[in-house]
Amino acid sequence: MTADPSRKPKASLWDTVKAVGWSFFGVRKNSAYQEDLGKLNPLHIIAVAFAAVIVFVVGLVLLVRYVVAA
Repeated sequence: MTADPSRKPKASLWDTVKAVGWSFFGVRKNSAYQEDLGKLNPLHIIAVAFAAVIVFVVGLVLLVRYVVAA
């Protein structure tokens, strides 16, 4: 059984989370960005980014409620 060189290596969930996290900060090496383009699934990126935005917004709402209540 030989490996098909045309198949792209698949990224793990953690790789997708890291790529989305770096994009939230806006800092990423070009080499790492090019590597991510080759192995990340766009649908996974959208799903993880959507979840990250929800967590971020809920965190901000909770922080504001805490500060206003104090």
